[in-house]
Amino acid sequence: MSAFAEAMRERVRDARAALEAAQADGDAYATAVAADELDDALRLARAHGVDTDTVTDPDEGRDER
Repeated sequence: MSAFAEAMRERVRDARAALEAAQADGDAYATAVAADELDDALRLARAHGVDTDTVTDPDEGRDER
C-alpha cells in the first residue's frame, strides 16, 4: 500500500472518530466541522482511487497484552 493511500485512510479514520466524539458530546459546531472534514477526506480519497469503505481502527481486535 502506498504512503499516500495509508495517509488518506488514517485521515478518514481520524475524521470519523472526531465526528463520533462531537456527536457524543452534543456539540453542534464540532459536529459540523468534523462532518466537513470527513466529507473532504472521503472526496479526496475517492478522487485518487483509495478504498475507504473498509477503513477501521488499526488497533481494533488487537490483544491488549
